[in-house]
Amino acid sequence: MPGTPPTRFTFLGPEGTFTEAALRTLPAAEHGVRIPARSVPEALEAVRSGEADAALVPLENSVGGAIPVTLDELVTGTPLMIAREVLLPVEFVLAADVLKPLAGLRTIAAHPQASAQCRHWLQDNVPDATVVDVLSNAAAALSAAAGEYDAALCAPIGVPRNRLAVLAEKVADRAEAVTRFALLTPPGPPPPPTGDDVTSLAVSIRHDQVGALLAVLTELAVRGVNLSRIESRPTGEQLGTYFFFLDCTGHVAEARLGEALRGLRRICAEVRFLGSYGRHRLQPEPPVQAPAGLSDTDFADSSAWLARLRSGEPG
Repeated sequence: MPGTPPTRFTFLGPEGTFTEAALRTLPAAEHGVRIPARSVPEALEAVRSGEADAALVPLENSVGGAIPVTLDELVTGTPLMIAREVLLPVEFVLAADVLKPLAGLRTIAAHPQASAQCRHWLQDNVPDATVVDVLSNAAAALSAAAGEYDAALCAPIGVPRNRLAVLAEKVADRAEAVTRFALLTPPGPPPPPTGDDVTSLAVSIRHDQVGALLAVLTELAVRGVNLSRIESRPTGEQLGTYFFFLDCTGHVAEARLGEALRGLRRICAEVRFLGSYGRHRLQPEPPVQAPAGLSDTDFADSSAWLARLRSGEPG
């Protein structure tokens, strides 16, 4: 039922991953039903079919960039809406079934993305160990607990679950690494504006139109809409045709963003609204302010002025 808070959550599994850790930061999910999915498409299909109310999937990582499968899923199939974003600092731990010296490690289980984000740390601290690829951070923790490998790179959530001993904490080449997750629900009214919001869109442009991408950016810029992210993905229809994923500062309820959306609708081959939601900040920051002349008050004043002109009143 639209407007009903979600109680059944699916997430990119298995259990014991960063995605589960991010999901459990949401009070409703911590007290609701959490169902791991084997893939991003499976998680989103559970929402589309009604088996789950919401799905949490990774959207981008500050080191590795966007998650292509998530972007592709957002523009195919029945539309879904981003209800909120979750940012989670990514800090791995090196853990084993029992405490043991790092110098004695010969095999370390790790998901390829985990070992890529910790490559220099591993070279500096366990140069003689062989890193073995496994399917997930959770699988790495399980294999270390079973004694299949000497240790594992895994998410902190996997340590107590598998009764592991921590050999090293905050393992990473970049301490500031963050993953951004999206909570996806069936389409419905977006949450009310918070004053510090993000609107996500997917637009496709006419590939035979000169300056089409510039026209898209201009629709935003002339209305003072800040573009915080742009990412391209092929449409899969023919070579040279792309969807562009845009994250804009503002909320669909705001006049200037509404004006920009109308402009995009006129010039783009397709515009898919992916949601307006409050920005999640790990550290307090002031929201981006609209330039002079481009606030909602300015738009309301100019609309009232035009209405007076059209009615014959003096401007």
